[in-house]
Amino acid sequence: MDSAISTSSDHTLVPASSDRPGDDPIFRLNAMAQARAAAGEDVLNATLGALFTDDGQLAVMPSVYDAMRSIDGRRAAGYAPIRGQAEFLDAVVRDLTEGTTLAGQAIAVATPGGTGAVYNAIVNFLEPGNALLTSSFYWEPYGILAEHSGRRFATFRNFDESGAFDVAALEVEARRLIARQGRLLLVLNTPCHNPTGYSLDAGELERIGDLLLELSGEAPVTLLLDLAYEKFAAPHTASWQPLAERLVGRVQVLAAWTASKAFTQYGSRIGALAAFHSADATPETREHLANALGYTCRGTWSNCNNLGMLTVAKVLNDPELRARSIAERGELVALLDDRVQAFNREAAAAGLAYPRYEGGFFVSVFTDDPDGTVARAQDKGVFFVPLDGAVRLALCATPAVTIPRLVETLASSLEG
Repeated sequence: MDSAISTSSDHTLVPASSDRPGDDPIFRLNAMAQARAAAGEDVLNATLGALFTDDGQLAVMPSVYDAMRSIDGRRAAGYAPIRGQAEFLDAVVRDLTEGTTLAGQAIAVATPGGTGAVYNAIVNFLEPGNALLTSSFYWEPYGILAEHSGRRFATFRNFDESGAFDVAALEVEARRLIARQGRLLLVLNTPCHNPTGYSLDAGELERIGDLLLELSGEAPVTLLLDLAYEKFAAPHTASWQPLAERLVGRVQVLAAWTASKAFTQYGSRIGALAAFHSADATPETREHLANALGYTCRGTWSNCNNLGMLTVAKVLNDPELRARSIAERGELVALLDDRVQAFNREAAAAGLAYPRYEGGFFVSVFTDDPDGTVARAQDKGVFFVPLDGAVRLALCATPAVTIPRLVETLASSLEG
């Protein structure tokens, strides 16, 4: 055998794949925390974005499992249509648009969770080499999905000096991207932004709408609303639907919908991407949207989890199961709200600097030394996630009774 020829994976991998990072950093930190807890340490683990009860158990919704058990096994075992089960997609669109003028104005496809919805949007509304745009605090997989699909990634400053959403910074970066690439895909994760917990208010949504309408006269503009945590928003939180109603027809509005949080079905990997169109859209326009989104499904994951789709469809379509699911989710929202209130109370007393936080799985606290803050807290048995300029706390995984310890440890760890 020629000694110059090597079958080592280091040589057979294409260059772009030869230096990939390993496990997701959040899952890696979660594994570290679990290992130390299993060894007998008193560990407080505020890393993972899944909702746990105060006794440390994963929160689930009984109505969802009752629906799952009722699904015929043969039907669940079969292939789902490429675009997803019609009953599921119809139910998702209704969930997104009920009570609005958007009803009947959407094309939807099933995706593996919200992650798949974001990927589908990226590859269909950006050319290779184009960059998506999102805020400077963001869910890290946005960048991974962009890079992995041959696109790029750009951010604008999330918050201005007053702590409000920085629409002026968004405008500067949006115009720069349009000048360079001739189109814009803006990704906004609201309400209950991951990782900061911030929800855009009505005034901010209005100003964003003004900007996107203006930009749409210069280039194709797409807005992707990542609604992963929508069902956990505070009752008075501004709705995204009025913005979408205002933009549809001039801006391509997309919504990433997921059952992971709203139905506590993280492992089922069930989501959808909805693309809204004007009421007078032609059949050809609808067909082009449906074909484009479905083609991406076939070219990546092919079909989604059939049992998951059938289960969620039954919960959304059956009046008794739907009512039960809403009540069960209400209990989980109340559980999380207790933690939000406790954090705001303790954090204010400790003088922590963080964005407006009224609901959702996460909150971020600003720091110039996130890695050092995380390391010092780990020495005290408390785990959270470093960001660029902040640390993220997963209150979804943090019992209310432990929040004073969480805040005290964080405050002392910020000091070095």
